[in-house]
Amino acid sequence: MQKTDILIVGGGSAGATLAGRLSENPQLKVTLVEAGKQSLYPWLQIPIGYFKTVGNPRFDWGFETEADASMGNRKLPWPRGRGLGGSSLINGMLYLRGHKEDYDQWSSLGLKGWDWDSVLPYFKKSQNRPAVSGDTIGQEGPLTVSELPRDKLSDAFIASAEQAGIPRTDDFNTGDNEGAGYLQMTIKDGRRMSTGRAFIKPVMGRSNLTVITGWQATRILFEGKRASGVVFTSKEGEKTIHAATEVILCAGALQSPQLLQLSGVGPASLLTRFGIPVVSELPGVGRNLADHLQVRPAYRCKAGVETLNDVANSTVKGAREFLKYLLLRQGDLRNGVYRAGAFYKSSADVAWPDVQIHFGLVSFDRPHQPPHPFPGVTLSACILRPYSRGSLEIQSTDPEMPPKIEHGYLQDQRDIDLAIAMVRKMREIATSGPLAELLESEYEPGQAAQSDAEILEWIRNRAASIFHPVGTCAMGTDDNPEAVVDERLRVRGVESLRVVDGSIMPIIVSGNTNAPIIMIAEKAADMIQQDLGFTQ
Repeated sequence: MQKTDILIVGGGSAGATLAGRLSENPQLKVTLVEAGKQSLYPWLQIPIGYFKTVGNPRFDWGFETEADASMGNRKLPWPRGRGLGGSSLINGMLYLRGHKEDYDQWSSLGLKGWDWDSVLPYFKKSQNRPAVSGDTIGQEGPLTVSELPRDKLSDAFIASAEQAGIPRTDDFNTGDNEGAGYLQMTIKDGRRMSTGRAFIKPVMGRSNLTVITGWQATRILFEGKRASGVVFTSKEGEKTIHAATEVILCAGALQSPQLLQLSGVGPASLLTRFGIPVVSELPGVGRNLADHLQVRPAYRCKAGVETLNDVANSTVKGAREFLKYLLLRQGDLRNGVYRAGAFYKSSADVAWPDVQIHFGLVSFDRPHQPPHPFPGVTLSACILRPYSRGSLEIQSTDPEMPPKIEHGYLQDQRDIDLAIAMVRKMREIATSGPLAELLESEYEPGQAAQSDAEILEWIRNRAASIFHPVGTCAMGTDDNPEAVVDERLRVRGVESLRVVDGSIMPIIVSGNTNAPIIMIAEKAADMIQQDLGFTQ
């Protein structure tokens, strides 16, 4: 049995950030436990390497949703990273804060301290990048955010988006993300900047920080209503760590609610069904699941236009890019698939952008399958603030069994209407301006899909997650019966237990979720120390 002050379960985007920050206080003994193992696998460091890591059981939990008629009765993959850095080890590395109205909306729910002006300093605190758009505070943080190189196809996409009514922008991270432009990525010196690399690796020598990998949490221990520790499984057998001060779950939007339910915190009817004693009845645990559904029209490029398809399918071009990366840290391997993107409002009635487009220099039939044998690009559009909601619940008392995930996509007619409209908008962009001059034809959905019904049928059979699940331990006020944590991320009905990860989002943000999750951990580190009396 081990003892610590602060026990953090999960070393992903939130957990690594939180452990790094809390261990800056020499008066706190911090233990971080991650189920994944450390690895020197080179594709974890090479930015384009997520093609080699997503779906690999060494680095990906490999979750799947339940089959549902709304999505063609398909089980959809929901990758989640395992290892120090969690999903930041295998994600697309895009750094996007969302829109200021996202956080002001949280604040309007009564969540004090979560408005844009309050969270912005925590976004800035993490970052290490040149100042842009007047963003001059906190640019020496541990997380390097880099600009991306320009290319002909991305330039054409931005120009065509502008012609389709989406203005250009030089920076998506000012608080107003509307526009089309180049993206920013968490890359440093040509290598992926995971939170493990940014927040943990430089401080592994701290005497008050213990990092354990390869242990999977199975249940939270309670003394009455107080969380006192966590039980883990490891290759040496069962292990227990007791926490004198707090247990903090940073296991993500799928595994934090799973662990709560396994430990007696959640819907009483579910817990009773599996014979789990109820410690705190919280019906919201596992509910309010939100994700960004993406629809991915793909286009065949004209002869002579090179995309990542050509690099992947050509030994010579692949070797060329490998040598560029190996010798100079340059070329296609040092960047992600999506270099440009756009945010736009689908109608004049929308207050801030509700659609995001990722412009990808690759095309494929299925994620994690080889690219098409012809030069191709993808315009991947996301419903940013879906009305539809899913849910998650345990299927067994066995912690090794994945939870049952109901994705909830397209349950609301407003989401269906927007999904169809997104396809039409992407077609407009692809067939106008300079991008049209580089594209030969629409590969999918193809010209046969013209009516709303035909487009919707294609969406149901081809759309997928862009892997941003959040909301399953939602933050809320005392009068919200679905709230799982309060505004200081304390789990309701118990003591000394918090959740700090994307599951606490009451409403999903309008953009990629990694940067907001890191911000949540930065803010949580300050709140925890304030509550413990270390800071004002």
